Amino acid sequence: MGLIEQLLLNKEAIVNKWFSRVVETYPAETARFLRSQKDPFANPVGQTTLESLRTLVDLLGADAEAKAFREALDPVLRIRAIQDFTPAQATRFVFDLKSIIRESVPADRQTADEMRRIDHMIDEMALAAFDIYMHCREKIFDLKANEMKSRTYKAFARAGLIKEPGDE
Repeated sequence: MGLIEQLLLNKEAIVNKWFSRVVETYPAETARFLRSQKDPFANPVGQTTLESLRTLVDLLGADAEAKAFREALDPVLRIRAIQDFTPAQATRFVFDLKSIIRESVPADRQTADEMRRIDHMIDEMALAAFDIYMHCREKIFDLKANEMKSRTYKAFARAGLIKEPGDE
């Protein structure tokens, strides 16, 4: 049985360890809530994250295309983009998967070629995660900037400081 088969065999343990690592990036009270609350309506962040991680491990085992990884990463990175994470903090969880796999799969099942292939896929996943995160942050910045422009324009208009073309 090779590394991929072992990965899929230990999927739930890997996903649970990975989820714990992601949760540890949050403040203690939030982490406690994310771990304990299983209701997807009461804890959409936790459930979205858990489902995305589960999908990512499945995709890793299936040697999926980059587009599939991006789609699975997107919900988690959108959440992390609106929170107080730096780009490195927001995307670090992807790299954590490397050590989790090494801890979860017996050493005699880890061939160098398979580990290199898995590491490469995780590196590609991390690059995609960074792109998604930055795209979301840029969108948030644009929305805030446009909102500020709109507020300023409306305030000036109410104060009578704006002349429309043709008004003289």
